Amino acid sequence: MEVFCNQCGHRNPQGARFCSSCGSPLEPLREDHTVTFTLGEPVGEAGDDEVQVTLDELHDRAALLVVKRGPNAGSRFVLEHEVTTLGRHPESEIFLDDITVSRRHAEIVRGEAGYVIRDVGSLNGTYLNRERIEQEAPLAPGDEVQIGKFRMVFFPHGGGE
Repeated sequence: MEVFCNQCGHRNPQGARFCSSCGSPLEPLREDHTVTFTLGEPVGEAGDDEVQVTLDELHDRAALLVVKRGPNAGSRFVLEHEVTTLGRHPESEIFLDDITVSRRHAEIVRGEAGYVIRDVGSLNGTYLNRERIEQEAPLAPGDEVQIGKFRMVFFPHGGGE
């Protein structure tokens, strides 16, 4: 099994302590707290669509959004509020600094039934698993959210609600 760098996304051999591409330290994997999702319809090089995260630091009602492609690949955002805003506006909870992102692009809402993503009138649209959402759509473990050049993977605490 290979280990992906959280900074640059480079594939490294198992047991590596530092990324051979950018030199960033690689987090050791703990099998009891690691979740791996492989998304369908692979694009690009083999293995590009695999993301690993450690969920042990999330509290019961939080989720995680991990940037797998685009600027800041490897960044992790904890979704711990009822409503999390995403956009190019500096006051967004998840600030996505790229011209392909609207200032107020989307929001992720936590409800009793789980998480939902809403497009809030963006110019380029919000995509869930490579399909444009009209208004809102429910999020499931391992779903891919695309906003502009950013492709992110959704991980709810415990793998689902």
